[in-house]
Amino acid sequence: MNPPYFSVIVPVHNGGSDFERCLDALHRSRWSNLELIVVDDGSADGSAELARQRGAAVISVDRARGPGAARNLGAERASGEYLFFVDADCQVHPDTLDRAAAVLQAEPAVDALFGCYDDAPAAQNFVAQFKNLFHSYTHQQGGEDATTFWAGCGVVRRAVFATIGGFDEEQFPRPSIEDIELGYRLRDAGFTIRLCKEVRVKHLKAWTFEQLMRSDIFDRGAPWTRLMLDRGRVDTALNLRWSQRVSAVLAWLTVGSVLIASVRPVAIWLAGISALGLLVLNRDLYKYFARQRGVVFAMKAIPLHWFYYLYACLAFAYGAWGYILSRGRVRRSPAETR
Repeated sequence: MNPPYFSVIVPVHNGGSDFERCLDALHRSRWSNLELIVVDDGSADGSAELARQRGAAVISVDRARGPGAARNLGAERASGEYLFFVDADCQVHPDTLDRAAAVLQAEPAVDALFGCYDDAPAAQNFVAQFKNLFHSYTHQQGGEDATTFWAGCGVVRRAVFATIGGFDEEQFPRPSIEDIELGYRLRDAGFTIRLCKEVRVKHLKAWTFEQLMRSDIFDRGAPWTRLMLDRGRVDTALNLRWSQRVSAVLAWLTVGSVLIASVRPVAIWLAGISALGLLVLNRDLYKYFARQRGVVFAMKAIPLHWFYYLYACLAFAYGAWGYILSRGRVRRSPAETR
């Protein structure tokens, strides 16, 4: 028999009802030339049995090793021409795999591609709506010739994945930027990555404010900073465009001016100018929020977005400090450490 075109690999750790929706959506896919591989990463909620009931080939590990290691295990089992990674809290649309296959068939030189979240996140709480819509908007504004990778809905040619050694499971033993780091290695090795904005999935995660902060600072922002500093380049394709860097400065200038205004009232003018600059620079995002969820939602999203710029700077500083410390430890000789 001919091997499948896609090996769909889903890592799961206590996936719950979101995982069930993920599997059901894959079964509704119009693309049928696939094998479904689920890697149960130490679950205790019956996720493995649920996957077997849905006809998936299941690989189970006794303890959680992280999504990078789980995806690597799935890739070892896979026989498809392409590895199609889907997160357990993502729901593909009936045409998601079709659209990915169409790109790969039309552009044989593409070695990897990734999609984005759609504009209809499942969770209705405000933080989840903000986070998922912001993610969708960011990818929709990105260039198609990508310099990174996203494994929530991402495809890599199986032979290419083997060539670069898969995900770095030792450096990233928990959910982090293992997919971004993989994308860097793909590009460094000369492979082509495409951001396909029409390849979409629905995110099911009901983000809380605490989860948002912890993920953005400790799982994404700080390690991404260390990765960029280690490789000597700044990725401006998605999250570090000039307008975003200026916005971060203006956010801190706004807060600082408001505080100074308590003793120097004239500083309130500077706060107003900085806030106006933030509104102008990010007007397209706020218009997008208003189109998707209305003006009231957009008005509520603005202060949270400004707060995002504040803690993104802290994440960058924290990551840079960690990088400096790690470089210092590497440079110290064995005699100096005794």
